[in-house]
Amino acid sequence: MMTATRRPLESTREAVTHKFSVGGHEGYLTIGLYPDGTPGEIFIKIAKAGSALSGMCQAFCRAFSLAMQFGLTVDEACQRFKGMRFEPLGMTSNPDIPEAASIVDYVARYLEIHFGSRGGR
Repeated sequence: MMTATRRPLESTREAVTHKFSVGGHEGYLTIGLYPDGTPGEIFIKIAKAGSALSGMCQAFCRAFSLAMQFGLTVDEACQRFKGMRFEPLGMTSNPDIPEAASIVDYVARYLEIHFGSRGGR
Protein backbone atom coordinates (compact mmCIF):
# COMPACT_ATOMS: atom_id res chain seq x y z
CA MET A 1 0.00 0.00 0.00
CA MET A 2 1.30 3.44 -0.96
CA THR A 3 1.23 6.24 1.62
CA ALA A 4 0.81 9.87 0.61
CA THR A 5 3.37 12.29 1.97
CA ARG A 6 2.43 15.82 2.94
CA ARG A 7 4.58 18.65 1.61
CA PRO A 8 4.06 21.47 4.13
CA LEU A 9 4.91 25.06 3.29
CA GLU A 10 7.84 26.81 4.87
CA SER A 11 7.20 28.86 8.02
CA THR A 12 7.80 32.10 6.10
CA ARG A 13 6.45 32.17 2.54
CA GLU A 14 5.36 34.44 -0.26
CA ALA A 15 1.63 34.92 -0.81
CA VAL A 16 -0.81 36.60 -3.16
CA THR A 17 -3.91 38.34 -1.77
CA HIS A 18 -6.83 39.08 -4.08
CA LYS A 19 -9.93 41.12 -3.19
CA PHE A 20 -13.13 39.79 -4.76
CA SER A 21 -16.89 40.14 -4.74
CA VAL A 22 -19.37 37.43 -5.74
CA GLY A 23 -23.06 38.26 -5.76
CA GLY A 24 -22.42 41.30 -3.56
CA HIS A 25 -20.45 39.34 -0.93
CA GLU A 26 -16.95 40.77 -0.54
CA GLY A 27 -13.93 38.81 0.54
CA TYR A 28 -10.20 38.29 0.25
CA LEU A 29 -8.48 35.22 -1.18
CA THR A 30 -4.92 34.65 0.04
CA ILE A 31 -2.79 32.04 -1.70
CA GLY A 32 0.33 30.82 0.13
CA LEU A 33 3.11 29.81 -2.25
CA TYR A 34 5.91 27.26 -2.23
CA PRO A 35 9.39 28.63 -3.12
CA ASP A 36 8.79 27.57 -6.77
CA GLY A 37 5.69 29.81 -6.94
CA THR A 38 3.07 27.05 -6.89
CA PRO A 39 0.15 27.32 -4.47
CA GLY A 40 0.25 25.25 -1.30
CA GLU A 41 -2.58 26.77 0.71
CA ILE A 42 -5.54 29.10 0.37
CA PHE A 43 -7.47 31.24 2.82
CA ILE A 44 -10.73 33.10 2.28
CA LYS A 45 -11.78 35.95 4.53
CA ILE A 46 -15.43 36.88 4.04
CA ALA A 47 -16.66 40.29 5.20
CA LYS A 48 -19.41 38.64 7.28
CA ALA A 49 -17.14 37.09 9.92
CA GLY A 50 -18.77 34.45 12.11
CA SER A 51 -21.41 33.61 9.52
CA ALA A 52 -22.15 30.09 8.30
CA LEU A 53 -20.76 31.18 4.92
CA SER A 54 -17.48 32.23 6.53
CA GLY A 55 -17.23 28.89 8.36
CA MET A 56 -17.89 26.88 5.22
CA CYS A 57 -15.25 28.92 3.37
CA GLN A 58 -12.72 28.11 6.10
CA ALA A 59 -13.55 24.40 5.90
CA PHE A 60 -13.25 24.44 2.10
CA CYS A 61 -9.88 26.21 2.30
CA ARG A 62 -8.48 23.74 4.82
CA ALA A 63 -9.53 20.75 2.69
CA PHE A 64 -8.29 22.38 -0.54
CA SER A 65 -4.94 23.29 1.06
CA LEU A 66 -4.37 19.83 2.51
CA ALA A 67 -5.24 18.23 -0.83
CA MET A 68 -2.62 20.36 -2.60
CA GLN A 69 -0.04 19.62 0.10
CA PHE A 70 -0.66 15.90 -0.42
CA GLY A 71 -0.12 16.19 -4.18
CA LEU A 72 -3.40 17.23 -5.83
CA THR A 73 -2.43 19.59 -8.64
CA VAL A 74 -4.07 22.99 -9.11
CA ASP A 75 -5.51 21.76 -12.42
CA GLU A 76 -7.04 18.66 -10.79
CA ALA A 77 -8.46 20.69 -7.92
CA CYS A 78 -9.94 23.27 -10.26
CA GLN A 79 -11.61 20.56 -12.35
CA ARG A 80 -13.37 19.27 -9.25
CA PHE A 81 -14.53 22.64 -7.86
CA LYS A 82 -15.31 24.67 -10.99
CA GLY A 83 -19.01 24.94 -11.72
CA MET A 84 -20.27 24.19 -8.20
CA ARG A 85 -23.47 26.19 -7.91
CA PHE A 86 -24.87 27.62 -4.66
CA GLU A 87 -25.46 31.00 -2.98
CA PRO A 88 -23.93 33.48 -3.09
CA LEU A 89 -23.59 33.54 -6.85
CA GLY A 90 -23.76 36.06 -9.64
CA MET A 91 -21.77 39.02 -10.86
CA THR A 92 -18.19 39.43 -9.66
CA SER A 93 -15.75 42.31 -9.35
CA ASN A 94 -13.28 40.57 -11.70
CA PRO A 95 -13.48 41.25 -15.47
CA ASP A 96 -11.69 37.93 -16.14
CA ILE A 97 -14.48 36.08 -14.30
CA PRO A 98 -17.56 38.27 -14.80
CA GLU A 99 -19.99 35.79 -13.26
CA ALA A 100 -19.53 32.92 -10.79
CA ALA A 101 -21.80 30.04 -9.79
CA SER A 102 -20.49 30.26 -6.17
CA ILE A 103 -17.48 31.46 -4.21
CA VAL A 104 -15.97 27.98 -4.64
CA ASP A 105 -16.45 28.26 -8.42
CA TYR A 106 -14.85 31.72 -8.36
CA VAL A 107 -11.80 30.56 -6.37
CA ALA A 108 -11.27 27.54 -8.64
CA ARG A 109 -11.47 29.70 -11.76
CA TYR A 110 -9.15 32.35 -10.29
CA LEU A 111 -6.57 29.69 -9.37
CA GLU A 112 -6.87 28.10 -12.81
CA ILE A 113 -6.28 31.43 -14.57
CA HIS A 114 -3.32 32.46 -12.41
CA PHE A 115 -1.72 29.15 -11.38
CA GLY A 116 -3.03 26.44 -13.71
CA SER A 117 -0.87 24.81 -16.35
CA ARG A 118 -2.53 26.77 -19.19
CA GLY A 119 -2.52 30.26 -17.70
CA GLY A 120 -0.25 30.10 -14.69
CA ARG A 121 2.96 31.89 -13.88
